[in-house]
Amino acid sequence: MEKILPSEIWENLDDRVIIDVRSPAEYAHAHVPNALSLPLFNNEERAKVGTMYKQTSPEAALLKGLEIVGPKMSGFVKKAIKWSPNRKVLLYCWRGGKRSGSLAWLLKFAGFDVKIIEGGYKNYRNYVTNQLENLTFKRIVLGGKTGSGKTFILKELEKQGEQIIDLEGMANHKGSAFGWIGEEAQPTSEQFDSNLYEIIRKLDPNRRVWIENESRSIGSVYLQKGFWDYMKAGPLVHLEIPFDLRLQQSVAVYTQTSKEDLMESYQKIAKKIGGENLKNSLKLIEEGNCLKAAEVALRYYDKTYTFNLDNNMTSKSILEIDEMNHEKTAQKLITWADLNDEF
Repeated sequence: MEKILPSEIWENLDDRVIIDVRSPAEYAHAHVPNALSLPLFNNEERAKVGTMYKQTSPEAALLKGLEIVGPKMSGFVKKAIKWSPNRKVLLYCWRGGKRSGSLAWLLKFAGFDVKIIEGGYKNYRNYVTNQLENLTFKRIVLGGKTGSGKTFILKELEKQGEQIIDLEGMANHKGSAFGWIGEEAQPTSEQFDSNLYEIIRKLDPNRRVWIENESRSIGSVYLQKGFWDYMKAGPLVHLEIPFDLRLQQSVAVYTQTSKEDLMESYQKIAKKIGGENLKNSLKLIEEGNCLKAAEVALRYYDKTYTFNLDNNMTSKSILEIDEMNHEKTAQKLITWADLNDEF
């Protein structure tokens, strides 16, 4: 069976489907982007075989595994044919290769052209981590206090032909205690790393990349330290936008779901804003005065952002914006970057 290194995955994917043969739980935690799940064992079966391997013997575990897999074999082949009519697949399991090797043997017998990732998902994971620790692309960090519309501006930059990395979009979170509102479930940090590398590997290294300024945690997702350090060492352009405009932007974004979601988020920053401010904010939300309630949270986040800006960024430029027009702001940023030779 031909084995390929993680670094060779993408040159083998023109007409080849990636199949993850690990258990559903392993796949759900993190997997190679675009890989399809075809588990040799379900979660309970994997646990049973693993226990038998440790407590009884490898031979007993093997026989149990064959007993479990036998009735599923035709189903594996049918599903693989459905996913890959040309019968070309790339398989991986966790590390040892027993599960991927077993399915590879079966699919090979069924006429498939099969390749396996050497060292499995664990080796792939190490490769991705190493890549995120050794970055060289040209980046500009886009900063601005809460409500500046940085994500919307990033999207406008992309429309105008710029390269971007939308960290908050990938994390399904807007970064603050309110950032979960209106979002889908977050990926694990491990899956986020894989998705991030999938974006980075496709970038043109000769062109600049815009990234929104972030703390190391975006909700429950933690950025790889190497990536975060590299981002923080890059040049930053800080958007200085009037408080009232940012306030209106914040209310527009965070009041699209229920007031209960909004109130829950205020509870998360109760210790930061103080009991009296929390009580007043919740009362204002109940009364439908979200604009007034948002002032408290926005002033708190302004202080936090200023502290992080002063302590984490090594190179800053300021671009003053007096209107909430994301398209025009993107145009101004491109002009600013073009006038700075290093970008």
